[in-house]
Amino acid sequence: MIDPMLFAVPSSLETQRLLLRSFRAEDAPALLAALTESIVELRSHLWFLPWVAEEPTPQSAEIRCRRAEANFLLRADLPYLAFERTSGRLVASIGLHRTDWSLPKTEVGYWVRTSEAGKGFASEGVAALTAWALESLGAKRVELVTDEQNTGSRRVAERCGFRLEGLLRNVMLSPDGKLRNSCIYAKLPAEV
Repeated sequence: MIDPMLFAVPSSLETQRLLLRSFRAEDAPALLAALTESIVELRSHLWFLPWVAEEPTPQSAEIRCRRAEANFLLRADLPYLAFERTSGRLVASIGLHRTDWSLPKTEVGYWVRTSEAGKGFASEGVAALTAWALESLGAKRVELVTDEQNTGSRRVAERCGFRLEGLLRNVMLSPDGKLRNSCIYAKLPAEV
């Protein structure tokens, strides 16, 4: 088994257009701006996440940054902020979550700032982190789980070469009390 505390996880990765970097406390103002702009869309697809449910404030953004930074150092979660390399603007957050270090396997998750949606940033970041997980981490499986109604997220999964493995029916309640389904996608090392 990999000892996660001894495993070298990069604090940053670069793609053609993005700098993926682990959270820092000083990122709170940029995160707050992105969250404030995107909260309606986040709540329509990620309502079940505690940080999405709370109101974005300077304090909540700083707490989120500090928790993400601590969890990254502890290898409990591997979240990254995605900055456009040319402008330095925060455009997305993409991370590896729920990592089972004994196998190892992980789940990739992401959200894109509303004004930056549709520009391919999610696909670019997901592809980079998935490749790192499969090649450097040695993950035997990277999962991507999304609400069935989140067609944008499903397109990202398909563009990045994930295969739909199944549909979990009636697994969550939406804010309006309706039952929702989740799609389970996965990518294996042979599919890189």
